[in-house]
Amino acid sequence: QVQLVESGGGLVQAGGSLRLSCAASGRTFNIYTMGWFRQAPGKERRFVAAISRSGGITDYADSVKGRFTISTDNAKNTVYLQMNRLKPEDTGLYYCAAARSIVVHTTSLHYDYWGQGTQVTVSS
Repeated sequence: QVQLVESGGGLVQAGGSLRLSCAASGRTFNIYTMGWFRQAPGKERRFVAAISRSGGITDYADSVKGRFTISTDNAKNTVYLQMNRLKPEDTGLYYCAAARSIVVHTTSLHYDYWGQGTQVTVSS
């Protein structure tokens, strides 16, 4: 099993920045892709960003390209999501996810483990 713990969420004004962290523990040796998803109230969970274990492959939702950056620190088993120029529509519960797949997927069904989420609220 793999455990994922997110942190770094909070309340920020539009235009501000936040950095989310996701610490992985347990049987992390078979995890090859890490991702971030978000869920706004009343809406389905949606892909935000993903990264390969090496960090060499990344993918982003169109809505966050140029504003968000995903990165990984394998020595710490931690993935980060740097979020800049935040908008009210970025508000939601942000989930960290881990996949055993070596392919960097953008759909939630390909991810095997999930964290509890961290709330991000962007005020206008």
